[in-house]
Amino acid sequence: MSEQKTAKPLPACPVETTLTLIGDKWKVLILRDLMTGTKRFGELKRSVGGVSQKVLTAQLRAMEDSGLLTRTVYAEVPPRVEYTLTALGQSLKPILDAMQSWGEGYKASVG
Repeated sequence: MSEQKTAKPLPACPVETTLTLIGDKWKVLILRDLMTGTKRFGELKRSVGGVSQKVLTAQLRAMEDSGLLTRTVYAEVPPRVEYTLTALGQSLKPILDAMQSWGEGYKASVG
């Protein structure tokens, strides 16, 4: 996990560590949307839905600091910013897949 940029100590419990990194509703939805590839800020804002610009910006910065994604700024007018998952961020795919499967099963069982 050498990609992590923060000096903040992580919890001793691995489950708590994972929740610290992705336990926010918006972070999981951002991960879901970036699993398919690089996205621009506006694309993420539309696809995540219901998130304010301020909150989305804060979540993206936190995920960048954690080493889950990279932010690339292009020197253009208007400026173009793209977000891409790192290998560490991509490694969360099995977790998201399991969450999707469980959610589908739950919805099917409850009606």
